[in-house]
Amino acid sequence: MTFSTRLATFAVLSAIYCQGLAAPASKFRAETHNVHVLARGLELQTFHPPSTFKTFGAGVDHPLSKRDNPDLKESAISFLQSHLGVNPETISYKSGYVGETAKHVYVKQTHNGIPVANAVANVAFNDKSKVVAIGSSFVTPNYIASAAPSISLKKAISIAEDALDGTHNEQPPSVQYIAKDDGSLVLTHSMQIQNKTKGTWYDAFVDAHSGELVHVTDFVSKASYLVLPIQKQNLTLGFETLTDPSDAVSSPLGWHSDGKTNYAGNNAIVFKDASTDSLTTASSEPLNFIYKQDPTIQPTEQVNVDAARTNAFYLVNTVHDIMYRYGFTESSFNFQTSNFDKGGKANDPVQVSVQNSAGFNNADFATPPDGQMPLMRMFLWNFIQPMRDGSLENDILAHENAHGLTNRMTGGGTAACLQTTEARGLGEGWSDAFAEWTEHDSAAVPDYLMGTYVMNWPLGSRSRAYSTSMTINPMTYASRKNRNEPHVLGEVWANLLHNVYAKLVGALGWSATASTDPSGSEGNVVFLHLFIDALALQPCNPTFLDARDAWIQADANRYNGAHRCLLWNVFASRGFGMDAEVGSYINSDTIPNDC
Repeated sequence: MTFSTRLATFAVLSAIYCQGLAAPASKFRAETHNVHVLARGLELQTFHPPSTFKTFGAGVDHPLSKRDNPDLKESAISFLQSHLGVNPETISYKSGYVGETAKHVYVKQTHNGIPVANAVANVAFNDKSKVVAIGSSFVTPNYIASAAPSISLKKAISIAEDALDGTHNEQPPSVQYIAKDDGSLVLTHSMQIQNKTKGTWYDAFVDAHSGELVHVTDFVSKASYLVLPIQKQNLTLGFETLTDPSDAVSSPLGWHSDGKTNYAGNNAIVFKDASTDSLTTASSEPLNFIYKQDPTIQPTEQVNVDAARTNAFYLVNTVHDIMYRYGFTESSFNFQTSNFDKGGKANDPVQVSVQNSAGFNNADFATPPDGQMPLMRMFLWNFIQPMRDGSLENDILAHENAHGLTNRMTGGGTAACLQTTEARGLGEGWSDAFAEWTEHDSAAVPDYLMGTYVMNWPLGSRSRAYSTSMTINPMTYASRKNRNEPHVLGEVWANLLHNVYAKLVGALGWSATASTDPSGSEGNVVFLHLFIDALALQPCNPTFLDARDAWIQADANRYNGAHRCLLWNVFASRGFGMDAEVGSYINSDTIPNDC
């Protein structure tokens, strides 16, 4: 996310906010396109074929339903073949897993064995092996480029490195097609390009015939144990010393399972700036990290550096443990060095750079595919002196962590399925909503503000507080119209989820143990289950309405639709009713007849 791009100074807040609402180019659609500003001001507009998404409530049969224990992969491919009318030879299995309430399969479209990078599909089955959801962005091309490249991989890498001002990392390149918005399939060389200093990280696609950079996947979501307990937003609410805060279910060997007495563990590695050797060690044996933050001196003083690393390590591990309890596990593409033979790809703990020197007033999270280590960069904020450290504002840390969750679980671990402007907007909204969830310490649901400490500003980093009051926050589905910047879009979705949370807690109560016990029926437990369950159900590059429908289906899968009418009533109260349509952005207050 970007806290500072829109909010660099208070004087220009309104002007920059309006820029986020500027009319896009005529061919641009936020549901299917994104504009990337690359090196030297180069703009690249990328296309992502529109996804169709259909849910089936209690589920429908697939062609292999009559078999005893049909294979999950075969069942998904057979359903895609029958539902989409495609040849099974054009479907390539990418990943899949069995969750607590649903089984998931993710595939890519292929042509002559070559994958189409931005044409994908997913199928979900319930515990009765019935199909409950299908998403697809498969294409019917009008032209397909020759499968024999005209330019070398070496030349393509040079072109990508120049255009993106980075270098090819160690990940192996590949040849893939890219579906363009003119209906053609372009053959490309694909490779990852990074600039570690600037914090950029792309999967680049260079036309293997013309040498043109035609597409990128941007892995970075930018941000415009004496610790702060996760329920506390920032240090003004007070530090506490926590003893053994790890969750034995989520982190069975603890947070320091590599045997080290510093901030390098199974789930996270926390360091200062860009050096992974710059680690905080225990202040006393065996594993005591007691560093008292001093707000009267600069955050770069050593005691404050240690306090920042301590808080970041605690927060990232705590978020890992919470997300694990609710379904973001090894098999569903989470972040761990060791996966304990529980599925997924290992060796990808979260790297956290505190007090990163690449900039100020910001934070970002780079989420590569499963098996590659993500990077969170936390910056200092200089709106006030002494400066303030983003690593001591828990809502920013939780927000950034949530980008990893949503990017990995949407699309089956590829980290490539929140790339359209609207999908990236959803990502920002989910991150704000998750950060808010972590900070509730009672059944009360007050208006919520982000980034107030680092901004030194009562309204924080958002244009309005998230609120159930239409006076304080009047955002509805119609507010989506003409919003074509992810953070501006994200406020609409985050405010809707604030209202969903408030209604669920109001109806079902609040659990004080929700962070470690997901078995309850209270509203905050139900909310986070639906939040995370829905991510795996929705299609690649979902729209707001796809995300809405995924919540309804998630409730059908886990709770047999017990909260269906409550959800529809909240959605409709903010214009996301049944008759809302993609592209028109006209409010709908329609709910199902039985509600």
